[in-house]
Parts: sequence; C-alpha cells; structure tokens
Amino acid sequence: MTLSFGTDGVRGPTPQLLDEHFVACLATAASDVLSVERWILGRDTRESGPALSQAIAQALAASGRSVVDAGVVPTPVVAHLSNREDSAGVVVSASHNLWSDNGVKIFAPGGRKLRDQEQLDIENRLTTLVKEASPSLNKPHGVVNGHPNPLQLWYASIETALENRKLKDLHIVIDCANGSASHIAETLFTRLGARVEVIHASPDGRNINQHCGSTHPSTITNAVLAKQADLGLAVDGDADRLIAVASDGTIINGDRQLCLFAKDLAQRNQLVNRSVVATIMSNLGLRQALEQEEISLIEVPVGDRNVLAELDAGAAILGGEQSGHLVFRRHATTGDGLLSGALLADLVCRSRRNSSDLANEAMHQFPQVLINVPVTSKSAPLPERCNEEIVKTENRLGHTGRVLVRASGTEPVIRIMVEAIEAAAAQREADHLANVIKRTMQ
Repeated sequence: MTLSFGTDGVRGPTPQLLDEHFVACLATAASDVLSVERWILGRDTRESGPALSQAIAQALAASGRSVVDAGVVPTPVVAHLSNREDSAGVVVSASHNLWSDNGVKIFAPGGRKLRDQEQLDIENRLTTLVKEASPSLNKPHGVVNGHPNPLQLWYASIETALENRKLKDLHIVIDCANGSASHIAETLFTRLGARVEVIHASPDGRNINQHCGSTHPSTITNAVLAKQADLGLAVDGDADRLIAVASDGTIINGDRQLCLFAKDLAQRNQLVNRSVVATIMSNLGLRQALEQEEISLIEVPVGDRNVLAELDAGAAILGGEQSGHLVFRRHATTGDGLLSGALLADLVCRSRRNSSDLANEAMHQFPQVLINVPVTSKSAPLPERCNEEIVKTENRLGHTGRVLVRASGTEPVIRIMVEAIEAAAAQREADHLANVIKRTMQ
C-alpha cells in the first residue's frame, strides 16, 4: 500500500507507511513534474521530521535542484518564501495529527497549492518510483544550504497586513500546540505591541498537538479565563489554522472568524464583490449573518484547496473553513493561523470593544451534529430510501435547519451533518438518518 494526496498533501503513520524511502520518491516525483530549480524546505517539530527532511533534501539535490532549508517553521512561512523567492516549497508536517504521523505538503512557485493535474502526475510518477530503489539515495548529493533568515520577510508581511498598527498592549494567550509556532509566536506578537503569554511552546518531538492547540479548544479557553486575557489564540502543529477564544471563553471558530472579518472588511469597503468563500460545512448561522449584511457566500466542497481555487479565480479575497483555515488572499497564498490571529487582535483593538461582545454578536451558532456511518464501499451511491429520508428530514427542519449527507473522500464512511435551532432536534434527526443508512448500506 502507498499513500496518495488528500485534501492537504500526503499524510500517514511513520514509519509504517511514510518513511525516508517514500518521501525521497515523492520529492523526486515532484521535482520531475514541476521542473523547478529552487526548493525551500521546512518542517514542524515531530520526532521523525529531521530524518524525513534530510531524505527529501537529498532527493531534490540529487535531482540537480537547489535546496534551501528553512528548518522548523510554520507551513505558511514556506508558502510565503515560495511566493517571494519564486521557488517551490515542501513542508514535512502532519498538521493537527499526533506525533506518530507525519506528512508532506508541496507548494508550486508563487506559494500556491498544487493543481489537480499536478497532483495526479506526481502520484503516477510516485507509483513507479516506490517500486524501485530510490535513485536519490544512491547518487552523489548536491549541497543543501540553510536559509539566512526565513522569518524576516514573513514578519514584515504580517506587519504590513496590519498597516503597521500596533496591538496596544492587548493581553493575548497563545497556545502553540508544541509545534512550529513555539519559538516564534511570542516574538511576533511582542513586535506587534501585544502583552503575550504562550503555552504549550516546549516541543519534545512527541507532544505536538497532544491535548493542546486548535483541536483542543478547552485548553486555550481555560487559560484565557484563568489569566483574564483579552483574547486567546490556538494554532495547530504547523500553524496554518487558528481557533480563537474571546475573553469570556466563547469559541471563535473558523465560521465566526469569517463572519467577523467579512463584516469588518465590508464596513471599510474592502470586501471585493461583497463575497466570502466557505465550504459546505459552514454553519447555517454564518449564512444567515452574511445574508443580513448583504454579503454573498460562495459555497465550495470541503478542503482549503477548493477555497483557494475560488479565491484565485478572483471571486473574493476572503475564504476559509470551520476548522480555522482562513485565507486572506491579499496577504497570503494559504492559510496562516498567526496572520489570522494578528488580524483578529487588530480588529478587536480597532473596535475598542471587548472581544466577547464582538464574538457573541457576530452570528448565531446553530447546534451542529456530525455522525460518521461506516459502509462497505467508498464509491457506493446512496440508496433511494436514504435520499427519501433526507428530503423528509429537510422538510421537517424547514428554514430553521440544514442537512448534509455525503460520502467521505478518504474513508469508507458516510458523513452526516444536521443543524437545527435546538441541539436535541439536530441530534434526533442525525440519529434517524444514521440508522436508516446503517440498515440500508451495511
């Protein structure tokens, strides 16, 4: 078995599936397909990162490419350097997964994510290479240079995004997830004028995302309340997503962030086409709040690549996912959790209001229930009986709820999402649909 591209790169258990041979072959395949002379390499804090990064660097160098190693840096830093320095980029990271997994994210020159055809071509070349002894490990290796200052341009870009405004001693707690933001978050936000406290910023190779970071919002919530901070920011292992917390403990997830930013940009006449891009998983509350402000929501399938594709087509300058992947297309080519956090802190400062008031007034968060139902085949279509029950559920909820049933793109499961005004109603309807699907498809 080999790995293939998911919604955001290649990811899997290390070394069971993702090992030095595999990543060397992947790097060689990417080099062959993209034909880019210069590559920038970065990684997060996982124990397996150094060895996998070295294998990638050797493979690229053996292919005759120039390799610049940026070391441990957030994924968006590599994307930014790729854009500014007209280079391809590769990041060794499994994002929000635990330390036992690792992965590879690839950026084409310009800091953009790979197009579908590029991914397919790389996968086809990879399939051939993994069956052979990795050519990159049997040839003389070229020189791998360190990047002289990988953070300087990125720091400056965030200061520019804030139009050089300062955060006026705003008290912020940042959960670094023991990942790639651990050694830079405090420096960045101190430069921006905030009073900063960081937690989970002591990576040991195995504690990345462990009961901390954006996937464990209760951790940052407790810290904000205990320290009486103005705002809390939690990123994931490679710092490309953000979940924030207001001063009263209200969770500011990706949907609520999108709502706050969209309204703010619209009020300042900076929201191009008065449109925002979000995925089909975005909360009904976001849709209603934007509609009230006469802001259009452009809906795309799950995955930040789909959001980026719509933004790059010029439909909007702001988009994101409920999980906290937000893209500010004027400032970045991919999701950047620390950029999002800085812009959110700036919004709070400019409003001269409490972050809790802003968060709670932004939108009504409809209760949302998610259920995964295992099925025998990823490609099996929903039986007519299931489709009939979905329609009945939609009719019962009317305009006060929403139903989404879809097959997973990565697992043999059917994903059910139901929103309703009351949590009990959402749970009841989701359980009903799950039972129907189990009876008809298992």
